[in-house]
Amino acid sequence: MVAVALTAGGLTARLIESPHRFPVPHDGKTYFGVQMDSQFDTVAGYASRLGSTPALYGRYVDFPWDTTEEGAISQEVQELADHHSSLMLTLEPRKDLAAVTPEALTALSRTLTAWNRKGVPVMVRFAHEMNGSWYPWSQQPAAYIEKFRQVAAAVHKAPSSAMLWSPNEGAGYPYEGGPYEASPGSADFQAVDTNHDGKLTSKDDPYAPYWPGDDAVDWVGLTVYHFGKAYPWGENTVPERGKLVAKITGTFKSAYTNDTDVPDFYKEYADGHKMPFAISETGSFYNTSRSDGATELAIKEAWWNQLFDPGLQRRFPRLKMALWFEYSKTENQPGNPVVDWRTTVTPQIRDPFTRAIPDRFIMAPVR
Repeated sequence: MVAVALTAGGLTARLIESPHRFPVPHDGKTYFGVQMDSQFDTVAGYASRLGSTPALYGRYVDFPWDTTEEGAISQEVQELADHHSSLMLTLEPRKDLAAVTPEALTALSRTLTAWNRKGVPVMVRFAHEMNGSWYPWSQQPAAYIEKFRQVAAAVHKAPSSAMLWSPNEGAGYPYEGGPYEASPGSADFQAVDTNHDGKLTSKDDPYAPYWPGDDAVDWVGLTVYHFGKAYPWGENTVPERGKLVAKITGTFKSAYTNDTDVPDFYKEYADGHKMPFAISETGSFYNTSRSDGATELAIKEAWWNQLFDPGLQRRFPRLKMALWFEYSKTENQPGNPVVDWRTTVTPQIRDPFTRAIPDRFIMAPVR
């Protein structure tokens, strides 16, 4: 493979020549992105609050989508083109994996090509957190891999689109009690029972059963959050020192988990498969219904300091993308609290956050 220069959507970066075209930052650089709540926010609005335009905006979409949703995304893509930014498109087969049909995939290729030709590279994250137990596509490794590979083939027909494989970080696996756990005795259960002891526990590999293959994956990533120190989540607590690194490497231990068998995701998949690594979505839990515990600033600042720590880039040189989860939403926790993950809404949080973003985190140029 040959390293070539690419300028796409205003992003100038080193790209490894391949059929799968999404620019990769130079060594020591990482894209800064945002998972934005498009129901309540806009590309320009977020950029105005932040003071610059992120390199990527994330959007979650039911797949296959209908014409109304496709039109809404296309409108946002035009905004991204105007701001010289890019799109992380999280495709969620909320009905079931079988809904991903050849017709839907043909339409996906056609639409991605049109968006790419507007100057907007697209990172496609299909059926994220597939190792969890909370989505209709969860813990179905054979069907998931089949559909991921089909989506990848469609995505790779577009000139500036790539595939991101993105499980949930493995602490707490197999996330017992979720509505979509693999059923004991099923073929899916046998596939995820990686140590073949007849049980699905933290001793089973949370990643390997879901790997779609090097030819279908362009980037690897993880969902990594600070939810708190003890399940069930609810208390506002400051993240433990080194927690972000420990979750990526599988060494995190806390009051609610003593997992010792979680693989080092970065070593196994970023280094092991020589792929760029993304923190696909991240943030720090702040329960708006509680007035006790740590302050919002203390919680969020402790987490973004770990994300922006120069030691993180040295520890993970393949880290090329990180997206903050800019949502305030009701979480499925006891009491259904509204958790505010955002960093740009109030000056008390926004000002220290924007000051903390280091120069090595790449933004798109604002116009």
